[in-house]
Amino acid sequence: MSQQSRLRQSRNRWKCKAGRRAEDERYLRKQVTRGKEERNRLKKELKDANARLRRLETQSRGLVVQHKVALVFLALQLFLEARIGFRAVSRVLGVLAQALGIKKAPCPQTVINWVTRLSLVRIRLATMLKGQAMELAPFSNGLIWMIDMSIALGTGKILTVLALNAHHHQLTANAPGFQDVHCVASSVADSWTGESIAALLKRLIAVMGRPAAYLKDGGSDLRKAIHLLNEQGLGSPCIDDISHVIANLLKYRYCDHPMFETFLSACGRVSGKLKQTILACLAPPKVHTKARFMSVHRLITWADRFLKLSPPGGAAKGSTLWKLRTCLDRLPSCRAFIMRFRADALPLLECQKILKTRGLSNGTLAQCESLIQAIPSADVQRDFSAYLQGQLDTATELGLEEIGLPISSDQIESLFGLAKQHGAGEIRDADRIAIRLPALCSTPTRAEAEQVLGIGVADQYELTSCFTSLMKQRREVLPNRGRLESLGANQARVHVELIPSAKNRSKNQDIVELSGCYQESCDPVPRRQSG
Repeated sequence: MSQQSRLRQSRNRWKCKAGRRAEDERYLRKQVTRGKEERNRLKKELKDANARLRRLETQSRGLVVQHKVALVFLALQLFLEARIGFRAVSRVLGVLAQALGIKKAPCPQTVINWVTRLSLVRIRLATMLKGQAMELAPFSNGLIWMIDMSIALGTGKILTVLALNAHHHQLTANAPGFQDVHCVASSVADSWTGESIAALLKRLIAVMGRPAAYLKDGGSDLRKAIHLLNEQGLGSPCIDDISHVIANLLKYRYCDHPMFETFLSACGRVSGKLKQTILACLAPPKVHTKARFMSVHRLITWADRFLKLSPPGGAAKGSTLWKLRTCLDRLPSCRAFIMRFRADALPLLECQKILKTRGLSNGTLAQCESLIQAIPSADVQRDFSAYLQGQLDTATELGLEEIGLPISSDQIESLFGLAKQHGAGEIRDADRIAIRLPALCSTPTRAEAEQVLGIGVADQYELTSCFTSLMKQRREVLPNRGRLESLGANQARVHVELIPSAKNRSKNQDIVELSGCYQESCDPVPRRQSG
């Protein structure tokens, strides 16, 4: 082969090789370009995704308190449901401020203002409260009003009215709680009489309508107020609280018992001997002198268990049993009295537990029959049976004999105890307590929190400026001896009164007396409410 042919073949091979290399390079350049574009696109998408993620994280952190309404709602929940104080609410919100997206945590005084304004909101909305329609009480608002009074530091005495749905035991199987009642009136006065209580209830009826029934304790002033309303044609059936009835039954039976005072004095001496010793855990429970029979059964139960710790037989000197016996005092001589009292009290308390949870009805009364028959004292058994039968007649009058009649006012008594402990401080002023009572009932809602922000400073000042707090008087008088006489000058001061009022109502608070001729002329036969 000639040299020219060899060069031609070599050139052809080089062309083929160069073509293949060019194709590979072009393919690689396209892939590199495509990869760069994909990389740039992914980098941009990653950047956008990170930005969206940061925005979502910021929104999620601030979602709880994205608006001031949410902050108010959270603060009210901490105070009313978590039951922590005003300062604690402020501290908790301060600790969680960064996590919740709160720019500035509210101070304790701001939380106090929100709670006060919540009371105003609920009192204003009280006119909208209505229970279920009752065929046997067609002219009532379907609510049972719990009425009670309480004292605090100072001359003021608090009168409170709570509203409970008369069909509560038809709607739920549990006993009524704070979430089931609504405060419709809270007023403070130097003293309350039957006439003044009837006047306040009359004004409340003018706005909210007549209640289905009143639930109260055995106080004579409350009983007189209900009697005055009955005389004016504004009466409703009256329900006596079962706890007070049981306490009075035990009081009438054992108050004059010769061993009762011996038992109480022995318990006091035993308590003094047990305290500051290794047996301090066995000390008796504290029983208040006032309304002693409301909780004396706890003392009886303690004494029964305490005496069982000392069985018959000897005890080595210096032993724990020997030390226990040196503290018994005259308690062993009261053993027969303790057994007698406990035998009467236990069936009553078991009936009370059933009736408080399920209400008084034909079914619960039949369930209590066996317990009533187990009461040893014939007079206690007779009086308790007569009380239940009388209340069952009231339930029949309202058409609740198969549903269950609420028969306990524990909610209003617990409300007073909670108000005096929670957020009241060292100086438990009656006016300050009365202002916060409506806020402590029922469960706060976001709608209420929004309405709290709608209450102006002027509205709150109009409520709180009518009285001088005891704390303020203390700060003014203690450092200044010359200000002592100023306390006597404020004796006729105005107290707090929270009561709903209708916007379009006449200023005349008197209720027109309705004639009873309608009932006499065309009294319809009411149909009994079905179960």
